[in-house]
Amino acid sequence: MAKENSGSTKPNQLESKKKRLSWILGVSGLCILFYVLGAWQTTTSTNPLVNQSDAYTKASCNNNGTENNNPLLNPQPLPSTSSGVLDFDSHHQIEINNSDSVQNFPACEMKYSEYTPCQDPVRGRKFDRKMMKYRERHCPKTDELLHCLIPAPPKYKNPFKWPQSRDYAWYDNIPHKELSIEKAVQNWIQAEGDRFRFPGGGTMFPHGADAYIDDIAELIPLKSGTIRTAIDTGCGVASWGAYLLKRDILAMSFAPRDTHEAQVQFALERGVPAMIGIMASQRLPYPARAFDMAHCSRCLIPWHQYDGLYLLEIDRVLRPGGYWVLSGPPIRWKKYWRGWERSKQDLNAEQNAIETVAKRLCWKKVIEKDDLAIWQKPINHIECVKSRKVYKTPHICKSENPDTAWYRDMESCITPLPEVSNPDEVAGGSLEKWPERAFAVPPRISRGTIPGINEEKFQADNELWKERVRRYKSINGLLPKGRYRNVMDMNAYIGGFAAALLKYPLWVMNVVPVNSNQDTLGIIYERGLIGTYQDWCEAFSTYPRTYDLIHASGVFSIYQDRCDITYILLEMDRILRPEGTVIFRDTVELLVKIKSITEGMRWKSQIMDHENGPFNPEKVLFAVKTYWTGEATQKQH
Repeated sequence: MAKENSGSTKPNQLESKKKRLSWILGVSGLCILFYVLGAWQTTTSTNPLVNQSDAYTKASCNNNGTENNNPLLNPQPLPSTSSGVLDFDSHHQIEINNSDSVQNFPACEMKYSEYTPCQDPVRGRKFDRKMMKYRERHCPKTDELLHCLIPAPPKYKNPFKWPQSRDYAWYDNIPHKELSIEKAVQNWIQAEGDRFRFPGGGTMFPHGADAYIDDIAELIPLKSGTIRTAIDTGCGVASWGAYLLKRDILAMSFAPRDTHEAQVQFALERGVPAMIGIMASQRLPYPARAFDMAHCSRCLIPWHQYDGLYLLEIDRVLRPGGYWVLSGPPIRWKKYWRGWERSKQDLNAEQNAIETVAKRLCWKKVIEKDDLAIWQKPINHIECVKSRKVYKTPHICKSENPDTAWYRDMESCITPLPEVSNPDEVAGGSLEKWPERAFAVPPRISRGTIPGINEEKFQADNELWKERVRRYKSINGLLPKGRYRNVMDMNAYIGGFAAALLKYPLWVMNVVPVNSNQDTLGIIYERGLIGTYQDWCEAFSTYPRTYDLIHASGVFSIYQDRCDITYILLEMDRILRPEGTVIFRDTVELLVKIKSITEGMRWKSQIMDHENGPFNPEKVLFAVKTYWTGEATQKQH
C-alpha cells in the first residue's frame, strides 16, 4: 500500500508545479505589459505646462514694453526623451495645486526695493565704526526677517544682453543718478535719457579701463593665460573687471554698500561679477591662494594701517607668484598731491609704510611706472621663513586651515604656504595656463589635500555635468545664447556645472555652503573659476534682481534641518530677476514642498524625472519667477 500511495502522488505534484509556474509566468507577463504601457504613456505625453490653461500665460508688463523671453514661460512640447511632469498628489497626500493650501506671500513695501538684509545701512549704524565694522555683514535676527516679496521698480525692464550690457543699463532698473553726477568728470557712468552709459572710465583711468589695462599688460603677462582669476578691491562700477573679460580674465569685484549709491548693483546690471563687501576686520569670504592678481585703483583702503593687516589679507588670498597692482594715492604723489589735497610728507610716509610691509611679506616690487606700482608674491616661503630672523614681525601664522574665511577675523601674521622641497617649486602646485586649466586636475586634488576627492571623481564629475547641461539645453531651449548672463550655483561642489557652461556668454558665481561636508572652494579657484563661501540660512551679499539663473543642487537637503527653507526661497526670490529661472535638484519630498511654497511666491514650476529615469530618488524642479513690479504710487526708499 505504501508503494501505491507513493506512486499515486507524483502526477498530482507535477500538475501542481505546472499550475504554479503558469501562474507566475502569467503575472510576470501582465507586470511587463503594464510597465511598457505606462512608460509609453509617459514618454508620449506633451509638456504639462501647455496643458495648464492659466499656469504659463504671459505676465503683465505694466505697459512698459517689456517682452517675456523666458522659454519656460512660452513652452514648446518636451522632446520625446523627456519623462514629463510627475504627479505626486495621491502618493504623498499633499494637494500642491490646491489654492487653499498655498500660502500667498504679499509684496513688500517699495522702500525695500533695494533691500540688502545683511548690509542694511540702518542696521549697520548700530555697530562699531572702528575699522569700518559697521559696513560688514550684520544679518537680521529671525524675528526681523521679512515675510514678503521684494518688488521690482514700477517700470523694470529686462537688462540689455551681453555684450551690450557692459556699456548700457536701463535707468528704470536702477533709478539712481548720484554716481553720474558725483563721478561725472571721471567717466564712471553717464545718464542718457532712459538709460545709463558706462564709458569705462575710473578715478585713475579717465581715458578708459581698456587703455589702463593695456598699460598693466606692458608690465605683467595678462595675455599668456597665466593670470586668470583677479580680485578688485573697492571696484566702483567694476569697469576694470568688465574690460578684463575680453582678455579671458575673470575678476571678483567688491565694494561696500556706502555713499556711492548702488555701485555693485550697477556692476551686476552690466553683467559683471561683483559682490557687496569690504576690507574691515574679517577675512574676505574666499580661500587662501585663490587669485592670480589683486587690484586697487584709488580704493581708499588704508593699506599702511593696523600693522599692514589688509596687505596680509591680500597675501592670504593671492596665489604663489601672484601680483598686486596699486594705482592712486600714494603712488606718484609728487605729481598728484595737490589734487589729492594731502601733504607731501603724509603721502611720502604712506608709501614708505606700504613698501615696508610689502618687503616684510617677502613680496618683490616688480616696477613702479607712471601711475602704477606692482608687487609680486613669492612662489614659496623658503626664503621668507629664513627672513624671520631679520623681520620679527609679522610672524608666520600657526593657526589651522588658512581657507577658513566665513566670519573669521583677519590675523596679523603671514599665512603659511604649503611646504616645498626646492626653491624653484611652486607652493601648493603649479597650474596649467587658461583655458587648459579649467579641466586639468587641480593641485588640491592631485595632492590629496581634500579628503574623498580624487582624480577619478574629478573626471566623473565633469562628465556628469556635461551630460546634465546637455539635458537642460534640450528642455524648451533652456540655455539659449544670451538668455542668461549672471548665473549662481548655490552648491557648486568642485565647479562642474560652471565648467560645463564655459562655452556660453555667461559667468557663474560658485557658492560653497559653509555647512557642506567638504571645503571645495579652493579647487574651484584652481580651475580658473570664481566663487564665495555662504551660509544659506542668511542673505547673500548682493542687491535684489541681480541673477538670471540660479542652480540649487542638494541645497535643501543640507539646510532642511538648519533653518526654515521658506526664508531661503524668499532670498532666492530677492536676488532673482523677474522672469529668471531656477533649477532645483533634490529628493522628491523636498521638491514637492518647495513647489508648494514657490506657488505662493508667483513662481511657475514643473517637476521632472532625473536624467537616469523615474527610479532615481532625485528629481529636478524647473521654476520661473513671473514678471511683476511694485506700485508706482508707493514712495521709494
